[in-house]
Amino acid sequence: MNNNDIIIRLRYALNIKNDDMIKVFSLGGITLNEQDLHSILTKQKDDEKRDSKVSMIMLESFMNGLIISQRGQKIGADLKPIAPTFDMKKEEDINNVVMKKIKIAMSYTSDDYLEFMRKAGIKVSSSELSAVMRRPDHRNYKPAGDRYLRNILKGMAIVYRPEQSTKK
Repeated sequence: MNNNDIIIRLRYALNIKNDDMIKVFSLGGITLNEQDLHSILTKQKDDEKRDSKVSMIMLESFMNGLIISQRGQKIGADLKPIAPTFDMKKEEDINNVVMKKIKIAMSYTSDDYLEFMRKAGIKVSSSELSAVMRRPDHRNYKPAGDRYLRNILKGMAIVYRPEQSTKK
C-alpha cells in the first residue's frame, strides 16, 4: 500500500468531502488547492515509488490534521498549543504510525480495531495487535505490514458505509 492509497482509503471509509480534506491538510500545516487534492486522490501506478505522490511528511501532516479536526489542538500545561509529533522516520514505521493516529483521532479502542479486522474477514489476536501499537523502541514491537492497515480501513468502510459495501 502506498501513501496515496492510505489517504484515498481513509477518505472513503470516513466519507470525507473535498472541502474537509483541504481543511484537514491545512490543520496539519499543508496548503492545498482543489487541483493538488485531485492529484493526491488519483490512484498512482503500482510501479511508482511508495511516496511518489504523497511524501511521509505530507501523510503525517494529514494524519495530524485529522487528529486536530476530530479532537482539537493539544494544549500543554502552560495553556499553549503543543505542536503535533512527526513519528515516521523510515518506511517501515508508516503503517504503525497511521494506525496509532487514526486510533487517536477517532477515539478508537483496540477492541474497535479488532472488530474492524473481523468485519474485513481476518482474525487477529489482541496481543498481536498490541505488538504493532507499541513504541518502536519496545522489545515486543512489531512493524505493521500492509495487511493490518488495509483491513482496518476496509473494516471501517464496512461499518461506516454499509450501503456501498453490500453493492460490491
